[in-house]
Amino acid sequence: MSLQFIGIDRQTGDDESPTVWIDQEKGELVFQGWKLSPQLEAECAALELTGNAVGIPDTEAVVRIPARMVDVIRKACDALECADHVR
Repeated sequence: MSLQFIGIDRQTGDDESPTVWIDQEKGELVFQGWKLSPQLEAECAALELTGNAVGIPDTEAVVRIPARMVDVIRKACDALECADHVR
């Protein structure tokens, strides 16, 4: 996998770094974010969504990304969209 760094939340301290990358080969966004509290993770896991099983599979994770990173996420989406046109 070759990740392309897109951006980092510059407003967090040295010990925290919500980050966005893209994986152009797979056409995926990759996020590093804050872990959820056990209560919030349980709330997410309990949601019943049409077409999805209740729970969070062992191969998946739910993370928090600050809303102030919307511009970085848009940049990642644009980069993937441009890469998709090149393929």
